[in-house]
Amino acid sequence: MGRARRSLLIPSLICAISLLLTFHNASSFYLPGVAPEDFQKGDLLSVKVNKLTSTKTQLPYSFYSVPFCRPENIIDSRENLGEVLRGDRIENSPFTFKMREPEMCHVACRLVLDDKKAKEFKEKIEDEYRVNMILDNLPLVVPVRRLEQEAPPAYQQGVYIGVKGQYAGSKDEKHFIHNHLTFTVKYHKDLQTDSARIVGFEVMPFSVKHEYDGKWADNTRLTTCDPHAKRTVSNSNSPQEVEANQEIIFTYDVEFQESDVKWASRWDAYLLMADDQIHWFSIVNSLMIVLFLSGMVAMIMLRTLYRDISKYNELETQEEAQEETGWKLVHSDVFRPPSNSDLLCVYVGTGVQFFGMMLVTMMFAVLGFLSPSNRGGLMTAMLLLWVFMGLFAGYSASRLYKMFKGTEWKRIALRTAFLFPATVFVIFFVLNALIWGQKSSGAVPFGTMFALVFLWFGISVPLVFVGSYVGFRKPTIEDPVKTNKIPRQIPEQAWYMNPIFSVLIGGILPFGAVFIELFFILTSIWLNQFYYLFGFLFIVFVILIVTCAEITIVLCYFQLCSEDYLWWWRSYLTSGSSALYLFLYATFYFFTKLDITKPVSGILYFGYMLIASYAFFVLTGTIGFYACFWFTRLIYSSVKID
Repeated sequence: MGRARRSLLIPSLICAISLLLTFHNASSFYLPGVAPEDFQKGDLLSVKVNKLTSTKTQLPYSFYSVPFCRPENIIDSRENLGEVLRGDRIENSPFTFKMREPEMCHVACRLVLDDKKAKEFKEKIEDEYRVNMILDNLPLVVPVRRLEQEAPPAYQQGVYIGVKGQYAGSKDEKHFIHNHLTFTVKYHKDLQTDSARIVGFEVMPFSVKHEYDGKWADNTRLTTCDPHAKRTVSNSNSPQEVEANQEIIFTYDVEFQESDVKWASRWDAYLLMADDQIHWFSIVNSLMIVLFLSGMVAMIMLRTLYRDISKYNELETQEEAQEETGWKLVHSDVFRPPSNSDLLCVYVGTGVQFFGMMLVTMMFAVLGFLSPSNRGGLMTAMLLLWVFMGLFAGYSASRLYKMFKGTEWKRIALRTAFLFPATVFVIFFVLNALIWGQKSSGAVPFGTMFALVFLWFGISVPLVFVGSYVGFRKPTIEDPVKTNKIPRQIPEQAWYMNPIFSVLIGGILPFGAVFIELFFILTSIWLNQFYYLFGFLFIVFVILIVTCAEITIVLCYFQLCSEDYLWWWRSYLTSGSSALYLFLYATFYFFTKLDITKPVSGILYFGYMLIASYAFFVLTGTIGFYACFWFTRLIYSSVKID
């Protein structure tokens, strides 16, 4: 059985790598459920505005929370569950485009700032907020030239509301607003039908103090930007300052640019990662760890264990058996139920729930079902999968509980359904209250909160009970050896076998296998960048599973050899301790990579990373536990017990 499982590992890795290469090299593929839209010349294009975002505060705000130009009627788009949880607020905009009909110096509106409006703009510029827009489901990006001249440009999501700067010869810092936007809509034309599909949405922002003759009227022509005189805005040499009683005129240009990029490949430029080599280095580094651990496990399984089992089976007399030391001596205690066995069952069940959610999500993502074009799709999928995986959580928790001679399966089902979700919900509720206090769009509305509670109580909890009922009706898992009524005394252990020391050592390698990929995930979440390397992530996930399993087996074997049979909780904590290193790395990342200064934003960061670390603990701990559970049953069923 062990050989069969090991033989399955290599094809799994090869399959994952080939899947990655397939999607990495694929020039294009249509995403299920996403249909292209054809536009004829002169068709009205619907430009929508999304939330304002800042990497300094991590608090999103709706576009119209700041006194920008407004359309006559503000219409909210319907957001899915994932979008609402991300703080997305998609609304119609004051910008009107017509397909393949360029606009020059179109006046959006004119504002005269009072003290309140000026303060609001200054605060958002100070906190480096960006405006996010959407056209034909493509996000607005600002092209940024890379250091390498021939390299394609990088793309920054959203356009800064403004910048801080100084006038020449002055030391006073002023706030300047980007009141002129030059949009570039890229399209791919169908030569047969003359229709076109949008494949790019870019912008270049400028700050310009617009001037005009006479008094302002609806038909006033600007002298700084005039389509009749072919005078365009191409620099910010005369910027628009943000001060009370200042007049600001918002204008925009629209350019249309034909592109060779086909509709199916339009996201490729957004998702282009310049650091593929780092990901490959990460995977090679992780594979080295796996090979090292696999070598150790193979040595233990094939050489040491084989020799031990042969020697134990050849012993003829009881006196000879007593003279032996090692893992066989604890055979009558090794399957003794641990202290707090109920809690262990709950955590194992929750870990199975998490593992199922992660595995299915990763498979969907690798196959392209969770594209960034489907905003909020990833979060919605994870939530729904978590809810439905409650069935497996209840099943695995009650199976283990029955093995520990438990009888009250309803109690274990209740604790499995509530322990982890309730802890996360309390932290989430506190963080949501803080966001609400900041009047941010990131605060989850009451209706969405009710939907989350319904998913939990209405679907997840009943499924956990169904799983527990089914699991408890299954036959009890029989131990391969009998357990004595009187516990054996554990001899004094060497310093390196101290539980705390061995647990902390055990978490280093699983964390080491994933920490480079973790950097890119944190950058995606907290620095508002795209992450779409699910092929890499799937391979790293497989490596994490193997690493957690192997390090736990190795340390479990050493523990049993030193006649310490209390392995149940230690096997869970050994690989689970990698969550501690994850949280420490998140702390390091906060102080070295992020520019968060507001206390509320710092609390949000550490609150969400605490939830992520807790989830990682449950996931990795369960992988380690099941690996050690399989290992102990395998070796003790292989020896003759008198």
